[in-house]
Amino acid sequence: MKKSRFSEEQVIGILREQEAGATTADVCRKYGISSATFYKWKAKYGGLEVSDAKRLRALEDENAKLKKLLAEAMLDNAMLKDVTSKKLVTPAARREAVAHLQSAFEVSERRACAVIGADRTSHRYRSCRPDDGVVRARLRELAAVRRRFGYRRLLVLMRREGLTMNHKKFRRLYREERLQVRRRVGRKRALGTRAPLTIPQGPNQRWSLDFLSDAFTDGRRFRILAVVDDFSRECLALIADTSLPGLRVVRELEAIIAWRGRPVMCVSDNGTELTGMAMLRWSQELQIEWHYIAPGKPTQNAFIESFNGRLRDELLNETLFTSLVQARAALATWKDDYNNVRPHSSLGDLTPNEFIDRSACRPQRGEALRYARGSAPRPVASPSPLGSNVTGTLLIGG
Repeated sequence: MKKSRFSEEQVIGILREQEAGATTADVCRKYGISSATFYKWKAKYGGLEVSDAKRLRALEDENAKLKKLLAEAMLDNAMLKDVTSKKLVTPAARREAVAHLQSAFEVSERRACAVIGADRTSHRYRSCRPDDGVVRARLRELAAVRRRFGYRRLLVLMRREGLTMNHKKFRRLYREERLQVRRRVGRKRALGTRAPLTIPQGPNQRWSLDFLSDAFTDGRRFRILAVVDDFSRECLALIADTSLPGLRVVRELEAIIAWRGRPVMCVSDNGTELTGMAMLRWSQELQIEWHYIAPGKPTQNAFIESFNGRLRDELLNETLFTSLVQARAALATWKDDYNNVRPHSSLGDLTPNEFIDRSACRPQRGEALRYARGSAPRPVASPSPLGSNVTGTLLIGG
């Protein structure tokens, strides 16, 4: 709106001259205004004093300020409603909200920051941190191959490749790439009192055996015999077949003993393959102590149960087997990776073979011949009184 040349006091003075007796034409000619302007002033300010004009101007200014405040409050309310559906917790989310308000409502950066309560310095800040693109790409590649590995084992693998990074930063990158592994959990069951499990102090002191079951794509079932050294966590054998009777188990154990050496003790459940006459006779001939866990207590054979969980989680649940040949090849590859590549947190992130080398107690081949028929040393853990490995049972196999 164009500002008038005359103030309200001057306008009222001009109107007073006309009321004093001067003609309208002379007043308009004197002040250089048109008659229309004069009559508009008279309609607006006629009968007012100078004080009344000042008070009217103050009221008009106050009214304009109130209208402006109301408009700004309504605009702020509209902007807040527009961003209430988003959580403005992180600085990145606030920067995105400020940019949206600036483009949608055509307001300044200062106004948008004030509405959502964001700091302008935080909004203008640009990170100087490197994006770690090479590390992220390699992390995605490893996670695609090791689908069931968490960030700790992935960090161990990348440190072997020469990465020097704090575990907290690595976890942040792992989380930003959305590579978290969803843990498969079963139904919770009531647990009884657990006895502490004796830890072997050297290789070949205790082996754990157990069977796993899986199916081919056509529905046929097959079984897997797993043998683990409890001291080094080394997988000694993964035998897959459609049938694994006791005699087959004896033959596979003899093949392991031929290159590994004879164990002091074997731990297993009470399966028919492991409690049959063939197994009892063989263990007595080689004087190998055989410990059967209590029925329904798999926690007494915790090492092999933990191994079974890793095997099923990382291989069996991730692979579709079409034939027995493919299953044996996949198990052999996974066994080699488990013993030589995969880090084990219980071994200080070492592999089983690295752990044995550092322990300087790797069994030699000569031990297999030396212990073929000799007397067995005293077992590390005594047999459980709840199992079925009593003296009477063992004498039947003799």
